[in-house]
Amino acid sequence: MQELDARLDLLRHQLETMPESAELERLAVARTDLADQARDARIRVDDLTREQKKADADVEQVKTRRTRDQDRIDKGLISSPKDLERMQHELVSLQRRISELEDNELEVMEQLETAQRDLETLTNQDAELDGSITATTKRRDEKAGDVNEQLGSVTVERRQTAEGLPEDLMALYARLRAQKGGVGAAALRARRCGGCSLELNAADLAVIAKAPSNEVIRCEECDRILVRTSESGI
Repeated sequence: MQELDARLDLLRHQLETMPESAELERLAVARTDLADQARDARIRVDDLTREQKKADADVEQVKTRRTRDQDRIDKGLISSPKDLERMQHELVSLQRRISELEDNELEVMEQLETAQRDLETLTNQDAELDGSITATTKRRDEKAGDVNEQLGSVTVERRQTAEGLPEDLMALYARLRAQKGGVGAAALRARRCGGCSLELNAADLAVIAKAPSNEVIRCEECDRILVRTSESGI
């Protein structure tokens, strides 16, 4: 029974500590970090897109006003020399304002192009990460399938071995396993406890030798159940 439980513990440990499982945890952290970066990048692209549209509208608005004023001058609709001079000065100011707005528009466009490239890079990285996760998951599942098959086989064998054993004995064994690092019973071999390696003296061995085969014997040192074998030395 102890040997079967030890095998079960080992198989479960193999499932829990597969390199692929650790790699998937690392990839999951990387994906979360990448998702945060991509979210921030999308927000920046959206903000710059709105800013560019506003910059475009501002330029068009001032250009429209300049065109309207220039058209009035060209058509001779300004008869007063003073009003004409004022409007010509205004046209100069409008042209200066257009240049300033176009410079700002160009700067926003450049920032938007950079933000779009950053977002595209993150999107590509996300696709590569998905591929890594898929491949690693497949490898883990293939390995886990083999281990699970062994786990199922040993579990069945363990259940068959436990059939017919007294419930109080199984409860004691389970409690000792929990207390003793997974080893609730140990073979008595060559007069030594397989759990703590204590060598029993002749008097203790004599008592064990006289005990009925169905009596539960405990190690005086570690309190584990002692399993008598043909190699116990009694």
